[in-house]
Amino acid sequence: MAAMNPLISLRDVHLTLSSSAGPVHILRGVSLDIPKGRAIGIVGPSGSGKSTLMAVMAGLETASKGSVIVDGRDYTLLSEDELALHRRKRIGIILQAFHLIPTMTALENVAVPLELAGDKKAFQKAEAELEAVGLDHRLEHYPAQLSGGEQQRVALARAMAPNPKLLFADEPTGNLDGKTGAAIIRLMFNLHRKKGTTLILITHDPSLAKRCHTVLHMLDGNLAPGGKRL
Repeated sequence: MAAMNPLISLRDVHLTLSSSAGPVHILRGVSLDIPKGRAIGIVGPSGSGKSTLMAVMAGLETASKGSVIVDGRDYTLLSEDELALHRRKRIGIILQAFHLIPTMTALENVAVPLELAGDKKAFQKAEAELEAVGLDHRLEHYPAQLSGGEQQRVALARAMAPNPKLLFADEPTGNLDGKTGAAIIRLMFNLHRKKGTTLILITHDPSLAKRCHTVLHMLDGNLAPGGKRL
């Protein structure tokens, strides 16, 4: 997938981890370009490398070989602190597990990344994001007082609050029932379109992936031939 001035550019990316049984090759020479503002679905069987590919693009895993350039920053040239700052300013992540801080209210959970970035309007912006996902009536509730769908809405609001250029979603409806999951997906795509955020969606669900502009298929650590829809 070629793109002019891509937001993400990978070239011959490999990731090999050590194990007691010998080296494990998780990514095997992935190359791709992802344009700004697009929604990209990544599908494939369990163990194909989908989540690992996301982690490499998000700077959470370091490629063993190859080039990873995101928003003009070459990950191989960044220190851990620089990578952390890059993620804080540019990247939002939503996972299957909500990862909310149990001792903080919904409002406080969403405000955390903004406060870490030194934003003086952290709580004002957090409240606006919670309103955008329909939770303005749950600001002072703790995660244990929220349903699974409400917790994932808080996680979505938290990911979107810093206005990231990139939103990674790894099986974001995996812990939700069908109706609740569909509502979360509608919200996520609406926010993606409204804010122009580039969305990378990891999913086992082909019908969900087809809502994206482009669908990539992972197989045995690489993109499957012909597995994309432009």
